[in-house]
Amino acid sequence: MTDYSVENSAFENEAGFGDYFALLKPRVMSLVVFTGFVGLLAAPTPVHPVIGFCAVLFIALGGGASGALNMWWDADIDRIMRRTAKRPIPAGKVTATEARDIGLALSALSVVMLGLATNWTAAALLAFTIFFYVVIYTMWLKRWTPQNIVIGGAAGAFPPMIGWVAATGQVSLESVLMFSLTFLWTPPHFWALALFMRSDYDDAGVPMLTVTHGRRATRAHILVYTVVLAIFAIGAGFTAIGGPVYLATALVLNAAFLLGAWRIWRRDEAASEADNFAVERKFFKLSLIYLFLHFGAILAEAGIDRFWTGGMV
Repeated sequence: MTDYSVENSAFENEAGFGDYFALLKPRVMSLVVFTGFVGLLAAPTPVHPVIGFCAVLFIALGGGASGALNMWWDADIDRIMRRTAKRPIPAGKVTATEARDIGLALSALSVVMLGLATNWTAAALLAFTIFFYVVIYTMWLKRWTPQNIVIGGAAGAFPPMIGWVAATGQVSLESVLMFSLTFLWTPPHFWALALFMRSDYDDAGVPMLTVTHGRRATRAHILVYTVVLAIFAIGAGFTAIGGPVYLATALVLNAAFLLGAWRIWRRDEAASEADNFAVERKFFKLSLIYLFLHFGAILAEAGIDRFWTGGMV
């Protein structure tokens, strides 16, 4: 939890626009924007371009609000971890109070504006997503259970569903499928990172699986979740959001992902440390493009379907 005793310490430099923008976790926001955009365009209901732009913008703002509130609450551990030490609050650019106020303001703005621009079902789902990420994951699960990233991963899986609901006004099987794709991808993605960043979580006292059960158990979990993910991802190619483009993409990507997970599972700690976790780092980098390419294929299938049917995009 944020330690306000250090909040009034002298700033190294005056905060600029980039420092405040960094509070919104722009790299995470890029995934939110893209998957929300795919969910919006993959929906069967045509959306006016202006409304579509507004929907994606407010989904992005909601994601950014979650990031700012996460940085507010986690400022104490962000100062300890090498990966997060340069974030605006621990770097002394922005105070925790400013981050909290920005997060709360953007949360309210994004939910209300999404409701006005599209529908209140989508707005309610966005509000629940922000609550889930900030309260359920950040304030509770992250510091309590090694399953934090499994359950908390749901927060990052909601954007395509929100995009779909913004277009259609209702949750459907297709939106659940897109949600599930991200939900199942999250654990192997973050556990791969935790394998070569374990000392950060050790130092910060975060009960990541690598800390509570060790790297050997984490490797096994990565393999199991990757198998389940591959079954689901390939199977989705035979549903309404799939098609030949998606299926070909899923087959190639999941073959590579399974191979990477298998190599991670077979590794011992001596070999991993000897080459600075090269295999684990490669798997993590692959995971970064894995989801983007799957959703890109879903978007391509939606474009093909509308081209043949003559529908609006």
